[in-house]
Formats: sequence, C-alpha cells, structure tokens
Amino acid sequence: MINQEVRSSHSSLLTLVVQLADVVLVGLCFLVSHFLYFGHFNLDINYQNALILAVLITPLILSWTGCYLSWRGKSFLSQVKVLFFSWSMVPGVLLILSVLLKTTIIYSRIWFGVWVLLTLVSLIVFRRVMMLFLRAMRKRGWNQKKVVIYGAGDLGRFVAKRINDADWTGYDIVAFFDDKVELDRKLVEGIPVLVGSKTNLGEYIVEHNIHEVWFALPLREEKRLQELLFELRNFAIALRYIPDLNGFKFFLNHGITEIAGVTGVELNHSPMADGLNCLIKAVEDRLLAFVFLLIFSPLMLLITVAIRLESKGPALFKQVRDGWDGLPIRVYKFRTMAHAPASEFKQATKNDARVTRVGAFLRKTSLDELPQLYNVLQGRMSIVGPRPHPVMLNDICKGEIDCYMQRHRVKPGMTGWAQVNGWRGETDTMDKMQKRVDHDLYYIRNWSLWFDIKIIFLTLFRGFVNDKAY
Repeated sequence: MINQEVRSSHSSLLTLVVQLADVVLVGLCFLVSHFLYFGHFNLDINYQNALILAVLITPLILSWTGCYLSWRGKSFLSQVKVLFFSWSMVPGVLLILSVLLKTTIIYSRIWFGVWVLLTLVSLIVFRRVMMLFLRAMRKRGWNQKKVVIYGAGDLGRFVAKRINDADWTGYDIVAFFDDKVELDRKLVEGIPVLVGSKTNLGEYIVEHNIHEVWFALPLREEKRLQELLFELRNFAIALRYIPDLNGFKFFLNHGITEIAGVTGVELNHSPMADGLNCLIKAVEDRLLAFVFLLIFSPLMLLITVAIRLESKGPALFKQVRDGWDGLPIRVYKFRTMAHAPASEFKQATKNDARVTRVGAFLRKTSLDELPQLYNVLQGRMSIVGPRPHPVMLNDICKGEIDCYMQRHRVKPGMTGWAQVNGWRGETDTMDKMQKRVDHDLYYIRNWSLWFDIKIIFLTLFRGFVNDKAY
C-alpha cells in the first residue's frame, strides 16, 4: 500500500511539473517573440492582457484534450499529434476573442505567428526531454509498475517479449499465471510461470504488491476469464484484457488502451477516467467545494464552538479510509461522539451512548460531513461519489459482497446515489450493504455531469435529514 501511495504521489507531482512548465514556456515564448519583433520586453496593456489570458487557458485546454494523462508505454508521435491539436486551440480561442472584441488590429500578425510556432516547438522539445528522462529512470527501476500476465500461451509470450524489449515503458512483468500444470515453475521469456490451481492469485497480488493483472487468454476462454474476474472482484487494481484482434474490427463499451504497440481492453473502465470527463469532474468538485465553504463557513464556526462547549476534545474527527484505487486517505468530520482514545471500529447504532447531544443533531442533519469539503479541495474526495467506509468495514464486506472494492475505482464522495435513495446510516445486514454497493456501481457505470447535478439537487431534499442517520 505504501508503494502504491508513493507511485500515486509521483504521478501527481509529475503532472503538476508538466503543467507548470507549460505555463512557463507559454509565457517565455510570448516574451521572446515580442522581443524578436519589437526589440524590447515592455508589454503594453493589450499584450499584457493577452499574456495573462494565454497562461490561464493553456493548462485548462491541454487538460481537457488529455495532454496530462499518462503516456506510459505510448509512442512519442501519438503524444505530438495530441499536443499539436491541443495547442492549436489556445491561439484559436485568443483569435476568436480578438475578433469578437474587435481588437485584432492591435496585435502584430508576425509576432502572433512567431509566438504560436515557437511555443509549439518548445512544448514538443520539453516533452521529448521529459520522455527521455523518464525512460532512463524507468530503465533503472524507478516508478515501475509490477504486472502479472494470466496466460503463458503464444499471446502472453508475445506481450511479455514486447514489454521486455520496451523497458522504457516502466512495466515489469514479474510472473505468468496459467492453468497448465506442466508449465509450473518453468521460465517463459525469462519469467516464472505459476499454476493457478497451485498458487492463489489473490495472495500473490498482495504479497508481491502487484499493480496490474493482464489477461492474455483466447476468446474461447470466456468462462475462465469470468471466474478470474470474480476471484479479483475485491482488488482495487487495474485489470486489462489483451485480446487477439485478428478478424475483429471494433469493441463496444470498453476502455481501449495501447501499451508498447500492444492493444488492451480495460475491463473495469470508469467514464470518469477519460480526459475530458476527468477535467469536468475536477472543475465541478473544486468549484462547488469553494462555493459551499464560503456559504457554510459561519455555520461551521458555530458547530465548532458548540462541540467544544459540550465536551472535551477536538472539534474535528479524523479517520483513515480507503480512497481512489484503494489508497488510504484521511477523512475529516465534525466529532459527534465523546472523545476517547482510538479503539476497535464499531458502527454507530440507534441510541448509541457514545453520541453527544450536539453530535446527534449533526448526524441527523448530515452537518457532520461539512469538513469533507476540505477533502474535496485537496483532491482526495468528490462532492458526489461512493461514500468512503472505514477500512475495517471494507475488510468485513469485501469478502461477502461481489465487486465491493470496485467502488474504489473513483474518488469517494460526500453524497451519492445510494444516499439519496435511502441507503445510508447503519448497515447492520449484508443485504443493506449490497443495496448500497449496487447503487454505487450503478453511479460509476452511468456517470455524467447531469447525473451529479441530479444527485446534488436530491441531496438538498432527501440527503440532509434522514431517520436512518444516527
């Protein structure tokens, strides 16, 4: 889990570095092109406004078009194509605004052309340098993703060979799994083969901190694939199917990926993972969290005072819960129980003696969840999504409920489809938890911006006050 958290931190930091570098390059190229044409760096008010607008919209447009998604294992040419399209939208937007505002005559066309071309070249060169640097670091074992391939046949061997030849991708094939007993403990492409009937795949994933499982099975092995997916239903890791695409023209309703020339199908793909959808979700979360914090700040201050006056202890309750991809996050809530040292997890029940008078009101009205707006601003949670459960509750439920851990393929939320449909509060039976999980998975499969707006709207009328919250 620690390795996964470090890997996630590296990825987030790298994305931030690239975004900042893009902004700096856009600004520098703007100034350089101005100097080349005008002979000085003194920008008048019109050029200053153009510069500010350019550096503001560049990261937004490049995020929207997918320039900051992971390019691990993909060709540089494909990255250049996306970058060319993305960057062309930035001067396009500026040009449209200039036409609408009737200010085109103010700006030099030669300067504009030099800036556009110089910036494009700079962005491409920077990404090439970054790619070479990352390739060199991954060849030395930095930021590697451990992969297990299920299927040691011709397809699996082909995939392993391609990945081993392209060590710059950062994928490390650590083992094959197969059903053929005669292959047990043998080496294929220098990789050990383990037989599924003799070695438990789930235990192997945990013991060796595996990040992804790729299924290289022929299509006729559909039943076996379903059995394997059922076995891995409670592992919040990436699952990819490597199909033999000969004779097949398209796939419907799957997430298609390409790694080192190998096509894969993401079997638990979320619509929120796409570039544009990811941007929409991020903007929605940050904007709403900021607005709600402004609105509820006076109320949150009053709640803090009330908690401290009624009982000793901090006003905030902090608890580690499973977040996106099963990584641990620290979730904030207003404290609703008498302060006590950390103890074994126990769900709150009706007439629970631990709950204070202020706490009972906060739970009844869901106001105890307001501090999670800060979690949303941190990027650890969303306004709408599956509610984050205590880690011990996850450990109990994932062995009893199919696909329970798949609800962690998205960020947890402050409210969700399950909550507005009444599935909240104490889950004293597995049937109740099953209903909650069913609603969470339905939300993930059918996510849209309008679905989020609907849930937020319903939360205002159904989600705050509920008899099941105690």
